[in-house]
This record gives sequence, structure tokens and C-alpha cells, in this order.
Amino acid sequence: MANVTPLPARSVNPTNGEILNEWPWDSQPVISQLLETGHQAFVEWQQTPLAQRASTLQRLAQLIRRDSEKMARLIVMEMGKPINQARGEVEKSARLCEWYAQHGPAMLADEPAPVEQGEAVIAYRPLGMLLAIMPWNFPLWQVLRGAVPALIAGNVWLLKPAPSVMGCAYLIRDWITEAGFPAGALGVLNVAPDVVSAVMADERIAAITLTGSVSAGAAVASRAGALVKKCVLELGGSDPFIVLKDADLDEAVQAAVTGRYQNTGQVCAAAKRMIVEKPLATEFTRRFVAAVSKLNVGDPMAEETWIGPMARADLRDELHQQVQASLAEGASLLLGGNKVPGPGNWYQPTVLADVTPTMTAFRQELFGPVAAISVAQDAEHALALANDSDFGLCATLYTADMALANRMAQRLQCGGVFINGYSASDPRVAFGGVKKSGFGRELSHFGVREFCNAQTVWLDRK
Repeated sequence: MANVTPLPARSVNPTNGEILNEWPWDSQPVISQLLETGHQAFVEWQQTPLAQRASTLQRLAQLIRRDSEKMARLIVMEMGKPINQARGEVEKSARLCEWYAQHGPAMLADEPAPVEQGEAVIAYRPLGMLLAIMPWNFPLWQVLRGAVPALIAGNVWLLKPAPSVMGCAYLIRDWITEAGFPAGALGVLNVAPDVVSAVMADERIAAITLTGSVSAGAAVASRAGALVKKCVLELGGSDPFIVLKDADLDEAVQAAVTGRYQNTGQVCAAAKRMIVEKPLATEFTRRFVAAVSKLNVGDPMAEETWIGPMARADLRDELHQQVQASLAEGASLLLGGNKVPGPGNWYQPTVLADVTPTMTAFRQELFGPVAAISVAQDAEHALALANDSDFGLCATLYTADMALANRMAQRLQCGGVFINGYSASDPRVAFGGVKKSGFGRELSHFGVREFCNAQTVWLDRK
């Protein structure tokens, strides 16, 4: 069989299907230069005083705010996020840089360890150049929430972005350079998936981080294991949104709608499975469907738009197949359920009810504007349904009983539990999952130290 040359990286406007830009794959000499430049950047950056690293991050935050509208509009054009949500992503990313500039140095301070003989400290040393394989749904925040903690620690990044958001990746690279980081501290690698394995094997790559699908994570983890290189995986989820019978129904409905349909439902930590205790199920469902039906669907550049197009046509087609499979398995369609005819990757906001654990909508991740509602007989049943998943990223729980909420949180099999508020990522708290949602953590001090060598230095041990 003849070899088939893969298509180049291509940015396509999801609103109308028009091609925005194409970037030919990096040649081998370009890849080699990126690796060497990144290595030299690490040699310089790891020796840069922490205070200077922090001030460079402050400068990066200033550049993000200076070009905030440019980046927000680029996010809209490349992946379809509604403009106000895109602006929120940009501002959140600027605050991330500022937070780590302020708090990062303390997280990297030597920790005294009490020993009987001599003196000992645990020091956090950077590992080197990290290969970061990143998705398209948060083309700025997703990159920086991993890169910024790594950079403050003295590491550098080689970013392999999703091909559809290359424009965003190159703008981030330009900011990094202008902010005063060493040349190559954040390189952008534009290669086809089959080239990534060879890059991982390069001795200058110290570790790998990936956010993506379970299959991609399994491939990267297998390769990293064979190479004896550390990796961190964030593989999405099918997050439960539990509503118990004593919950504030107005607040729960509002949070469920926002948590499910923000970014057109294309969020790994979004509320996807609504698990409602039986006494509230009928009224919750009625209010939820009514609220979803009022969401403004339209041009993502318009200020009033809440739901835009999905990022890619193939993702829309996959989502529609999951909806159709769920209906064939016995789910009830309360709203939407179809692709929108015409140009662009539009899908109707959709609500499925009567969803049981055997159905596609319960077992698989629905990465788009589709919610699945299941009824629990009581709190214990709700907990069992929530944990009945291969994923374990986040969970939301609405109840007035804080003692019960805390007991349930201890038993929820996930990386984050959010009580009376939908899931979110924030630099002050760790983010990551268990089970097939991956392993390792981003953000907080965990994100800073994830790619550090915790080195013991024991002085004068006689």
C-alpha cells in the first residue's frame, strides 16, 4: 500500500467551515532545531533566579491583557467559543500568571527535614524540557495552566498543540519570547501524530504531559513507560452532577445548565450526567429543559451568544451517533437531538432523560451540548450511580446537608468534588482525575512540583 501523506495542520472556522490557515508539518531539521533550542533554553532558565522568573511571568500577564481581544477573537475563529467566554478564558489566564508569580517562589523553597545527624533539606529541582500534547477546547488556558507552574519551577515546554488551534499556539509563543523568557522556553511543535513517538524518545525530552482522549493517553503512557519517562495525563470525564431532595432547586438548575453547556459542552470537567433524587426529579427536569431551551445559540462573535458551533465536524458527528445510540437504547429525548443543517458544525442543545447505566449517554463521555438525566432513589443510590463510571475527574453535589455532603465527598471516586457549585479549575487548588480520567495533577503547589526532582540534600551526616 502506498504511503499516504497526512494533511497539513489546518485551522477551520467552525461557524461556516471556511479554512482560515494551513501550516505545513515541521521538517526533521526544524524539529531538531526546536529540541536543541529548547534544551539550551532550559540550561539558561534553570539557573535564572526565582525572583526573575516571577517577574517574567508578571510581564507575560501584562502582554496577555494587552492583546486580550486579539486572542479572544482568535479563539472564537479557530474553535468557536462564544466571545464572552473566550474573553473570560484570556483574563483567567492572565490571573494565573500573576498568581504563580506571587506564590510560586515559596512553593519551590527548600524544605528543612528534621534528622538526628547533620542537617537535611528537600530541594525542588526542575526536570528539563517537557513535551506537552494539548487539546483545542481551551487553547490558551489549557496550555498556560500546565506551562506556567512548570516554567516558574525552571522547566521549559515544547508544545504540541491540536492542529486546529495553531494560530493560538503561535501567539502564546510570541508572548513568551516578548516577555523575556529564553528563546525556545516555549517552542511550538507542528507534527503529525505518528512523529510524536520519536520526539518523546529524544534524550532532551525529560517528561511528557497530555490532555486528550483515553486512547491517546494510553498510547502516551505506554510509550513513556517504555522510555522510563514521567508523564501526566488528563483524559476527560463523564462528571456526575448530583441533586439531592433537599437542594435549592433554583440554584441547582442554574448551575447545572451553566456547568453543562459552557463552551458548547466541550469541557472535560463539565457536568455531564445529571443524577437527581426522585422527589425532585420531575421538577428539576422541567426547569432544566426550560432553561436550556432559552440559551442563545448563534454567532459566537455576538455578545449575547451562549452556545456556538462545535469545534470540528467529526466531533459533532460522533456526538450525534452517541445521542442516536442512547435513544435506541431507551433514553427519552426532551429537547434537541439533531445536527443543524447548513454550513458549520452546529448541534442543537439536547437533553436526554430516563438514562440508565447501560446506555451510551451514561457510559461514554458526551463532549458537546448534550445532558443526560438519571433518577436516583435516594442519596446512597445517587452515590452508586455517580461512581458507576470508568471516569473520575470531578463531581458536583447539591444539598443543604453539609454533613451528608462531606460524607459523600469522601466516597466519590474523582479528583475534585464541588459542593453547591459547579466544577471549576483554579490555581489555588489541584486539578486532575483518577481511573480513566488519568493521573498526576495540575495547578496549586502540586502543579509546580509535578515536574520537579524532589532532591534530598543531607549535610554533614557522620
